[in-house]
This record gives sequence, C-alpha cells and structure tokens, in this order.
Amino acid sequence: SQVVVHKGSPRGVHFRRAGPREKVYFKPDEVRACVVTCGGLCPGINTVIREIVCGLNYMYGVDDILGIVGGYRGFYSKNTVKLTPKVVNDIHKRGGTSLLTSRGGHDTIKIVDSIQDRGINQVYIIGGDGTQKGAALIHEEVEKRGMKVAVAGIPKTIDNDIAVIDKSFGFDTAVEEAQRAINAAHVEVECVENGVGVVKLMGRYSGFIAMHATLASRDVDCCLIPESPFYLEGQGGLFQFIESRMKENGHVVIVIAEGAGQEFVAQSIHDVNQKDASGNRLLLDVGLWLSHKIKDHFTQVREMDVNMKYIDPTYMIRAIPSNASDNIYCTLLAQSAVHGAMAGYTGFTVGPVNGKHAYIPIARVTETQNTVRLTDRMWARLLSSTNQPSFLNSCDDILLQQERVDRDTVDMIHKMKITST
Repeated sequence: SQVVVHKGSPRGVHFRRAGPREKVYFKPDEVRACVVTCGGLCPGINTVIREIVCGLNYMYGVDDILGIVGGYRGFYSKNTVKLTPKVVNDIHKRGGTSLLTSRGGHDTIKIVDSIQDRGINQVYIIGGDGTQKGAALIHEEVEKRGMKVAVAGIPKTIDNDIAVIDKSFGFDTAVEEAQRAINAAHVEVECVENGVGVVKLMGRYSGFIAMHATLASRDVDCCLIPESPFYLEGQGGLFQFIESRMKENGHVVIVIAEGAGQEFVAQSIHDVNQKDASGNRLLLDVGLWLSHKIKDHFTQVREMDVNMKYIDPTYMIRAIPSNASDNIYCTLLAQSAVHGAMAGYTGFTVGPVNGKHAYIPIARVTETQNTVRLTDRMWARLLSSTNQPSFLNSCDDILLQQERVDRDTVDMIHKMKITST
C-alpha cells in the first residue's frame, strides 16, 4: 500500500511491511532452521511454533527444522528435537511450550558457536523484552563473524508491554481468562456480609491486563495499576472508597496488577531488590499485602467485620491454550517471520504497527517498555466505568505521574496550557 507524506509535515518512522517477497534469499534445501522459546509462559507460544514449522514446510518446502529445548541454554546444554508438521500438528491445543523454556542462560558466544557448529542459518526466537535483547546480541555476533544467518524475533509478553507493536500475543486470552477470576471474586463477596474481593493479575510494569479485564468485566469497583500510584488512608484514599462502596452495595471487588503499590509493600517487608534470571525485579505479593491491610484497617480502626477473599489466578491464566483471536494473530506473526527470514532479512522482530504487520529492527522494541498512559482515553474510560478515585488532587499531579511514562505528552499538555492562557 502507498505511504502518503504531506509536504511540510514530519515524516515520522516507517517500517517495512511484512509478507512474502518476490525474491527469496535462501534455497529451501539449504535451509537449516531452529526455533527456541524463552522466559515465562504465555498463551499462544505453541501456535507460533506450529505455524513457523508449517509455514517453512508448506510455503517454502523447508524440511530441516530443529527445536532448541529449554530456552537459550538449550543451544549448548541440551539436545535438539526435529520439528516437522506431523510433530507439531496438534500442539496449539495445549498451553505452555512444547520446546520447554527457561529464564537466563544467555551466553552469546556459546549460542553462536552452537549455531555455527550445527550449520543453522535461520534462528526464530520467541520471547519477551530480555529475550529480544539477547536476540539482538546474537544478531550482532553473527554479523561480526560474517555468517549468513537470519535472526528473527517473535515478541512474547502476556503483559502487552513491548514497545512499538500494537499488541502482544496471548494478551486477549489473558484478559478473557481473567474474567473467570473476577467473576469468582464477585460471586464470593456477593454472598457474604461486607465482602471484599481482591484479584491480582499480571502486569509487572504495565497495567494493560488489569485495565482491560476491568473494563470487560463490569463487576470491578476499583482497578490499581503500576502506572497510577494510589494511597490507602485519608481523604480520597482507597479505604474511604471501599467503605462508601460497601455501604452502597454491601461488597467490593478490587483488581490489582502485580507491579502496583510495590513501594508500599517494600516499606512493610524488607525488600532486597532481588531479580530473577531474566533480570526482572522479583515482586512482593501486593495482593496478599493489600488484603491484610484492608482487613486490619476495617477490623481494628473502623471496628467493622469484613469478609476478605483473595484470588491469584496468574499461573492458571499463563498456562491455558490461546483463544481464537490469539490463534489467528500467532499464525500471522509466525508467517511474517518466515517470509522475512526466507527473504534474507535479519535482526528483525515482527508485529502489527498501526494495524499493519511490519518488520521492526530488534533494537526498536527493546528501547522502552509500553505502559498505560494515564492521559489516554482508555484509562479515562476505566475511571468513568468504575467511578473509582483517581488518587490525584490536581492536573499537576497527573503531569508529574505521566512524566515517568511519557515526557512528550507532558510537554504537549504544558504547551496547551501556555497557549490557552
């Protein structure tokens, strides 16, 4: 399709459109491809594996495809498995990854040595932010050695926090499955006096799952996400809101993203700021902490009996097979990656940008993380839907918070303020 740029307007950033190419770089009988999955589980990984294998075989006649078992360290510490359309035929019906996964284990030299020794010339890497950074290092080392190897990344994060692309695979399924946990909490608190339900959902740094699950549910009274700080006591605080909702409805349901309120939990529990093997900060259980805080406040300070129900469905959500829309999306991602690698592109990742599937340099998706913008309409829609407090006192507070997330938006709002005065 044509790209129209109006004269005098900023040109913006353009990426190459994904899809089959007229000229193919690799001869099918010379291709030796490999597929690896890294990091945490996410609905749809098996679909991506299946469609890479079937895409290479059906569209290009490639027969030599290896599965690297157990993440990055599988390149140098585990045997590979041969992947054929028959082997992967029904793996998309199961959750998890048929190739197994692990965190960490990224040793660029050892991995590229293994790629060289095995005669691999196409590498498909399925994983999140840390994994894609590793893919960029593999691409650099491959280039340094002058190897004719295509390195293709398929971005995976259930939290939807990968930059540039519109949405990550598994996100739709996660939001859908989260409804069951929210519904369970709602049923529980409806059936008791002064019921308070807390549901903890995924979202280390980004509250997309919590926000979308709340909007989809309509049973949630308050949604707490990492991007929007909250406070418990005093005027406009969470305790005051819970009390007013309980007086109004007899019960309250709160959804909290796992990364929200970590600064509070760290104050009450000695936080050693540990990280997992992928380099992610190990989070303290904010759901359990919040449940205890609410219980203590209402029983000791307000002298009210509350029935607390805490649900953490994280691993149940991560482990399910992907739904119909994610299955279609995973198929498109895998086919885009195959077309790109066969055409000789390398050091790229695939994903939809403004609705069009594109090839994006790996470095672009690892520069920053995608987070909920508090000045965007979707968060405003959520506040309208739940009628929860924004935990802010003025427009300046919004600007201060948003500064962490998006300095450009802040500058724009300031300019608007200046021009309107």
